[in-house]
Amino acid sequence: MPPENPSTDAIQFHSQVPLWRDERVLRIAAQVVSAIVVIGLLYLGIINVINAAEQRGLSLGFEFLQEAAGFPIGESDIPYDPSKSFLYAFLVGVLNTLKVAIVGIFFATILGTLVGIARLSSNWLVSRLALIYIEFNRNIPLLVLLLLWYRGVFTRLPDVQNSISFPGPIYLSQRGLHLTWPRMTPTGTPFVISIVMGLVLAIVVWVYLRRLQERTGRSTYFAYASLAILILLPLIGYLVSGGNPLKADVPVLSGFNFNGGYHLTPEFFALLVGLVTYTAAFIAEVVRAGIQAVDRGQLEAARATGLSYSQILSLVIMPQALRIIIPPLISQYLNLTKNSSLAIFIGYPEIFFIGKTTINQAGRAVQVFILIMAVYLSISLVTSLILNIYNRRIQLVER
Repeated sequence: MPPENPSTDAIQFHSQVPLWRDERVLRIAAQVVSAIVVIGLLYLGIINVINAAEQRGLSLGFEFLQEAAGFPIGESDIPYDPSKSFLYAFLVGVLNTLKVAIVGIFFATILGTLVGIARLSSNWLVSRLALIYIEFNRNIPLLVLLLLWYRGVFTRLPDVQNSISFPGPIYLSQRGLHLTWPRMTPTGTPFVISIVMGLVLAIVVWVYLRRLQERTGRSTYFAYASLAILILLPLIGYLVSGGNPLKADVPVLSGFNFNGGYHLTPEFFALLVGLVTYTAAFIAEVVRAGIQAVDRGQLEAARATGLSYSQILSLVIMPQALRIIIPPLISQYLNLTKNSSLAIFIGYPEIFFIGKTTINQAGRAVQVFILIMAVYLSISLVTSLILNIYNRRIQLVER
């Protein structure tokens, strides 16, 4: 007698199971019920907030953003005065937050990577110094470190007349950091446009020719072609601009302060140094763990081929370690961005600082906090998206 078809038996079994006992149906029903409960709770919360605001005569609209802010902002990269709207002041705070976050991420990555590599050094002194740096910064609250840098270092610097001078020229004093900065001349527009076009075109040519080489197997010299574009287009823009697209804006002492150059306030500098040194300690541990996770056989094989330590690190260890480092590194970047809100304690006008001032001026706490949360959420999502795309590109593809 031939055996019965097992798939047919399974179909008959599932057809005999009642809906209230079918695992698939129960799973779907649980998700639907959970979604209804969550949406219902959110709806009740929003309704209660709206009713409470109406009972107190408060408006939840955002019309107040068009009103004059009426308060000064100590540091802004775009023109600002108290007659500007609350929305414009909020934009200044967003730009200040982005500035400290982008610059902080850049330097924290470099410093953290160097300290993480030093932590694995065979030199006992270098390794112990890296360990002391990591443990000191990781085990002290960031707010304490910020106040230490601001109150204990930057406010103790010499006055303007006795500024510490560095080549450049660069001047460091209680008023912050004044450094020479390139400024665009009236004829410099073609040069700037050519730089932007060169960057965009070089990236396009790099991607296209590299994919063409991978698809056909023929050498397309994509790196040389991109480098040539990156040099030739700005050179053409330089010649079109008359050979003088930029000029050095040098800070000059005039009275009780410097004029010209680019000025970084002590609040910004203290916040930047505090965020960089604090976050770099965590990044160093991430880098150390990623390097140690690479199989030791890879290191021994690289040594057997005669590669130097720097070549082994750059060509063998780091490409593999990055697959482990990137995911926790994303969290450290997000932490640095969100920790910038502690700048309110040292007076740097980032988004949270300006948001609190706006609440005092306009009395719209709910709307302001909604805007602040939306900005931090947007920055975090964009940062995660970019790094997750890079993370997927470097992951090993299993066949």
